[in-house]
Amino acid sequence: MLLSLLLLAAATLPAQAASRFLVRTDHWSEADERGFGDFIAAIGNSGCDGVDSCLKSAANPFRASDSPDAEFRADCADLPYVLRFYYAWKRGLPFSYVSEVAPRGRARDIRYSEAGNTVERRWTVPSGAEALAVLARLQDDISSASYRIDPEREAPLQQDFYSPALDPRFIRAGTVIYDPNGHLALIFRIEPDGRIRYIDAHPDNSLTRGFYDRRFVRAAPGMGAGFKNWRPQMLLGARRVDGVLFGGSVVLAPNQTLPGFSLTQYYGTGQREDRWKAGVFRLGDVRMDYYDYIRASLSGGRLTFEPIREITDMVASNCADLGYRAEAVEAALEAHLQYRPQPERLPFNIYGSDGEWETYSTPSRDARLKTAFVNLRQTAERFITMARSGDPRLLWRGGNLATALLTAYDGAAAGCRVSYIRSDGARITFSYEEARARLFRLSFDPYACVEHRWGALGAEAASCRDGAVKQAWYEAEQRLRNQIERTYDAEMDFSLRDLQRGEGGVATPPDADTRGYLLSLLREER
Repeated sequence: MLLSLLLLAAATLPAQAASRFLVRTDHWSEADERGFGDFIAAIGNSGCDGVDSCLKSAANPFRASDSPDAEFRADCADLPYVLRFYYAWKRGLPFSYVSEVAPRGRARDIRYSEAGNTVERRWTVPSGAEALAVLARLQDDISSASYRIDPEREAPLQQDFYSPALDPRFIRAGTVIYDPNGHLALIFRIEPDGRIRYIDAHPDNSLTRGFYDRRFVRAAPGMGAGFKNWRPQMLLGARRVDGVLFGGSVVLAPNQTLPGFSLTQYYGTGQREDRWKAGVFRLGDVRMDYYDYIRASLSGGRLTFEPIREITDMVASNCADLGYRAEAVEAALEAHLQYRPQPERLPFNIYGSDGEWETYSTPSRDARLKTAFVNLRQTAERFITMARSGDPRLLWRGGNLATALLTAYDGAAAGCRVSYIRSDGARITFSYEEARARLFRLSFDPYACVEHRWGALGAEAASCRDGAVKQAWYEAEQRLRNQIERTYDAEMDFSLRDLQRGEGGVATPPDADTRGYLLSLLREER
């Protein structure tokens, strides 16, 4: 009877039904995993800037098999699943995923549950499923909550990922990075010096790139933070009909069978402590900061810094992020949110919301951008300190490092321009350094005029059409703009009066002025 049903199902499928998900292999092989990594690397290296445009670009070797009408969408949480399923679809590989999670303990928002989540339900995509419908379902089922699971939790149902060893054999193109503050990324390249490059997506369907750094916070194991590899899947009990596997169930490999499974990223390299924060990271006899340890491990055990190249790359990355932000602001303007009345209160949490605010506001994006600028300032100071102490890890023997860093900074910044159309139709263009100067004036509020979105002052701001109420909101939100820590667990549904009383945020922004710091060193030397 079962075989008859399978034959009937097969007969209803076109022989080459490109829009159907057809399982032809019962497991993902090592070659499949390498192929998936190559697929992600090609997208990352291509420079494409949208989920849809990336999958329709030359970077995608499967694009010719897609319907011209297909539209591919993903935000940051969806992106790893969308690309993983897309590859499984095109290669005829089994695909099962966590379709529902629940918080461990009480949580107002399971995306930010304090104790993490547990798997409530899984779904194995059957042969014959309409692939585009599955992609749409993924967008409904998946959120950052899907990743917020303790790496040791395997019951009652398995999670989709495992915690990999911090080793170049296991941290590779296709590895997922989860920031428990609600952001996801996919590694597409490891540089020879151990720096990690990633792609990520946003609610506006844009796709961006960056370097892994302290924007991805280390957190308790229960939150599932850090690096994640896809857990191997095996389809058992399926029947093959005309080369297609029907039925059966997917079994996921347990942690103990995975040679790459490791909890080092949570507990360090020494004896496991009860408190994860007490974990120590050592490479050989050298104790290291967590982020340095990752970089050293991925570079083959040698931690070195090329200060000129790194400062140049960081400026270029920040410039790209400013461009990505411009696209996000433009999307809000095209939705005409700047003409709508200001809501009486902010969302419960400005970083973790839904609806129009999630799609068009930029508090999380802006906080990450500010963190990158602050990190650049701190990195420059670190390099100067290393040079003064003669640290052999700093690959610099070229004279006055402060002068060289300033020259590199200015050279990289010179090619960066930010541009927007003012409310009166005039185009405003300013430099990278001007963007840095107005960084903490940039409004994240999608209901603000474009001038406030870009921190305009004086004559530049005169064309803003916001009334007195919106102007008051812009001024009152300054403390929130000063804050770079994304407090997803904090209640932030402030009214205007709450903000005017000083509730929320911080009084003073951190130092993000790299150029000013380097100039101060040169003045001291005179």
